[in-house]
Amino acid sequence: MELLSLLIWLPILGGALVILIGNNRADTARWASVAISIVVFVVSLSLYTEFDSSTHLMQFEEKVSWISQFNINYHIGIDGISMPLIILTTFSTILVIIAGWEVITRRTAHYMAAFLIMEGLIIGVFSSLDAILFYAFWEASLIPMLLIIGIWGGDNRVYAAIKFFLYTFLGSVMLLVSLIYMYNKGGSFGILDMHNLNLTLAEQSYIFWAFFVAFAVKVPMFPVHTWLPDAHVQAPTGGSVILAAIMLKMGGYGFFRFSLPITPDASLEFSDVVIALSLIAIVYIGFVALVQRDMKKLIAYSSISHMGFVTLGVFALFSILTMGADGSLVSLNGGSIDGALLGLEGAMVQMISHGFISAAMFLVVGVLYDRLHSREISTYGGVINSMPKFTGFAVLFAMANAGLPGTSGFVGEFMVILGAVQANIWYAVLAATTLIVGAAYTLWMVKRVFWGSITNDAVKTLKDINGREFLILAILAAAVLIVGLYPQPIIEVMHSSIEHLLNQALTSKL
Repeated sequence: MELLSLLIWLPILGGALVILIGNNRADTARWASVAISIVVFVVSLSLYTEFDSSTHLMQFEEKVSWISQFNINYHIGIDGISMPLIILTTFSTILVIIAGWEVITRRTAHYMAAFLIMEGLIIGVFSSLDAILFYAFWEASLIPMLLIIGIWGGDNRVYAAIKFFLYTFLGSVMLLVSLIYMYNKGGSFGILDMHNLNLTLAEQSYIFWAFFVAFAVKVPMFPVHTWLPDAHVQAPTGGSVILAAIMLKMGGYGFFRFSLPITPDASLEFSDVVIALSLIAIVYIGFVALVQRDMKKLIAYSSISHMGFVTLGVFALFSILTMGADGSLVSLNGGSIDGALLGLEGAMVQMISHGFISAAMFLVVGVLYDRLHSREISTYGGVINSMPKFTGFAVLFAMANAGLPGTSGFVGEFMVILGAVQANIWYAVLAATTLIVGAAYTLWMVKRVFWGSITNDAVKTLKDINGREFLILAILAAAVLIVGLYPQPIIEVMHSSIEHLLNQALTSKL
């Protein structure tokens, strides 16, 4: 079996094996799950070590006829955009399975299997080069998360699960319609073939908004973000981690893989709308996070705000450069290709960074919830007195969430802001307010939960993190610091692919 197929199907088949092990042998299911996830992660590292970062061409390609009547193929491959997201997926899955080791005592085998199966499906999303294969993995990945929220979630879990499913599923229907239209026009479901379709502005406009509905819901962007806080609050800790760290990135990836190269003229036409919605998410949702009393809701709204940088970085490039009547590039406001490139690379770095930080923040809340079964900020106070080691990790992740230089939270946002400056100084000014608002809601939570004297007798009984919890948080802390201090390896891997994408996005098809 080829490398990419192994990464897709090993966790799926492994999940099926864990289901067969059964809930009656929970320990065996746990050990089998962690072993499978570690093997998948180690195998995924081969993508990095064997990757040629000097080219934008797809690598590790596999292509087998699937439904020949409609020219649908099992066609997979990766470039510098998809490869880091696949490794982020395999990395996060290990942490989620270890995090649920002692916490999940009901239907343990099914819980572990759901994450393994979802891991394989999401890797399939990031590596699909056939649009129908992409859509199949895209939709199938909803099912494990629906079950995770609906079975192991909180008291209002059924409502949250159905809301999550309906928002994301209905948005995806528009994606399917646009894919079928492009097949009828070009005779191929190949994503790379769709990149070369000559579409009128009207066609591009309809397709752009069909893509936008599907991907904006997934990111999620304002105003289709309301499903996310409910899903996070009701989901178990592991579900929140994968939802924030991986599933939201599927929406950002969709903009990179579909919207920019297939509908460049429509992207230019409607870029101001997307930028406006991105800035509303960054600023307004940041203030919404500031008034939250539930820690999970605060972090959920924080995720929406931070993901606004991804869409800002993607579409700000159209305010930097546009096409002249003769098809040549025209610079606006002193902008440059380098500025556009910086914004796109910043959006990708932001997705990777957010994957680490959001996972860490939800795991921090999970540690507290496992002990006192409350997410309310008012329940806590003076946690540092009982859990000093845990508080050290929590404060580090809080600083990263606030965008402190030296952490991964700073790098992506700073790159996007630098790119936005060349587009419009006011884009950068508004986006930079997140450094103030983000610090406000994050430090306000830290002050009330961790600092000061103990305000609740139950906090006195808290025990500091054990070895398993320390290991998980230490790994994430290392990732946050490494990317914050030396992001160059990630940027180098994606540079050629992002540069090629930029050229595609700024080449008019009219």
